[in-house]
Amino acid sequence: MFTLVWLKDAAERALKTFAQSLLATLTLNGVDILHLDWGQALAAAGTATAISVLTSVVSAGVGSKGTPSLTNAAQPAAAGRHDRYAHTSW
Repeated sequence: MFTLVWLKDAAERALKTFAQSLLATLTLNGVDILHLDWGQALAAAGTATAISVLTSVVSAGVGSKGTPSLTNAAQPAAAGRHDRYAHTSW
């Protein structure tokens, strides 16, 4: 279930979630960047990231095999010569 491919997919989703939620916090507050409460903004982004990771863990085995997706829309990439350990379980 927790292969290197799965870990890469989950990490990509978590990183995107962090960036999107941080950007949303920055733009929705209507405060300029110098007066922003960075601790609160990073805490909100961190919370969203944790939820993303937990969703990926819960979704493992539900959608496409080897992906952190709830649906079959995501397909794991074929392992190339540089990904010879992509299907190693942890």
